[in-house]
Amino acid sequence: MPITIMGDKEFENVPSINSKALRINLNENIYGTFSEIGAGQETVRNFFRAGGASGTIAKAMSAYDKDFSDAIYGVENDRRYVTEARLKKMLAHETGLIEERISREKHPNKLFFTYANTVATIDFAKKYKGHGWVGIRYQVEPGEDYNEILLHIRFHENDARHQQNTLGILGVNLIYGAYYKYDNPKKLLRYLYDHIDKDQIEIDTINFSGPRFENVDNRLMSLQLVKNGMTDAVMFGPDGNNVLPAKILYKKNILALRGSFRPVTKVNMDMYERSKEMFLNESKVSEENTEIIFEITLSNLRAEGEIDERDFMDRAELLCSLGQTVMISNFQEYFKVVEYFSRYSKQRMGLTMGVQNLIDVFDEKYYRHLSGGILEAFGKLFFKDLKVYLYPLKDPETGEITNSDSVKVHPRMKELYKFFKYNGRVEDIKNYKPEILDVYSREVLKMISEGEEGWEDMLPEKTTAMIKEKNLFHYKENKKKAKTEEV
Repeated sequence: MPITIMGDKEFENVPSINSKALRINLNENIYGTFSEIGAGQETVRNFFRAGGASGTIAKAMSAYDKDFSDAIYGVENDRRYVTEARLKKMLAHETGLIEERISREKHPNKLFFTYANTVATIDFAKKYKGHGWVGIRYQVEPGEDYNEILLHIRFHENDARHQQNTLGILGVNLIYGAYYKYDNPKKLLRYLYDHIDKDQIEIDTINFSGPRFENVDNRLMSLQLVKNGMTDAVMFGPDGNNVLPAKILYKKNILALRGSFRPVTKVNMDMYERSKEMFLNESKVSEENTEIIFEITLSNLRAEGEIDERDFMDRAELLCSLGQTVMISNFQEYFKVVEYFSRYSKQRMGLTMGVQNLIDVFDEKYYRHLSGGILEAFGKLFFKDLKVYLYPLKDPETGEITNSDSVKVHPRMKELYKFFKYNGRVEDIKNYKPEILDVYSREVLKMISEGEEGWEDMLPEKTTAMIKEKNLFHYKENKKKAKTEEV
């Protein structure tokens, strides 16, 4: 029995990188290839150093030269090398070679794997910190179909050697987690940061596939990335699959709509349609080079202090079904959203918001943590040619309409607001539908969950059908209607 001392607390003992690599090496059945492009042989080096690698490593290679890489894995249509498509080709090619060259009759218990990465580390001028794709294709049982874990990383360190070392640690964590934590993907995700600080490297996309991950919803895994602080934002497209933010946003004009979308109402879609028309009429903006993003902040996903994952799924499904691209973020302030988009694009940007959101933007209390206060925030928010498209607010009691001319911000912020208004940074959405201004998401949600009548008319037709069909938002069938049909 191990000795315990009074006052000891239970904790999880995290194996060292050397211990993880050694455990893999000592397993007589785990056997595979390492193929690493761009940052050297950083992952496989840990396995060589741990000892006992001769029974684990079939081959370690780095097709560093582009011509050699093309000769082995083929030429990409876009002539790029640090891409998901390149990673998948590497994994498929190396797995095929193992299957071809190692006899199953001679080695019936072998668990084949291929680990690969294609990475660009920090440039000489230290302006571009680098990024990469990392993945593993592997078996847990001999002869079973292959499982895959693919992830995209962004480096935050300012030294190439440090980045290489971090990449090597991440690679060991991925291989170890793939074999020994595959039954709990949420934990596997957290273990990727064993012996790595979150400010060293960012994981902004991850996808699981294969027989061991049949029940894994990659959108929920994306949510875990944001929830665990591994990245600031994740995105998925209209098909519901995770997408790389850089792929969606690179050099695009961007229009963003923030909301709870709980559920998506006719007001939300009217805001989208009207602001889209206005944005596309801006100079140098066309539909072909424009991306429209529906953003949900993490704070809006919380229920009683914890993230309600079913609620998240309901909203994501509805937005994707309407053909929208969705972003889940950790950003509370709008200027952080603009900063994030500016990583990928220097083109025009727009924000669609309601009157109450605009009032909040001009509330000083949200910027007390900044040394420059609200002026610093506004410098980041409006430093580009950004425009706010403002949707009006109707007073439910008086019927009075509030727009950019009548909005009341804090007296100290009045002149600042006038400055942005005068310079055309705030523009009213005028062609709105006045008959739907009385629709509020929170009231619709209450009606849906309590089985009240009339909520169907407040939502897009497709949204209504999905809520009923899939029982979203704890949908209850209308009680009066149900009783009538029974009689």
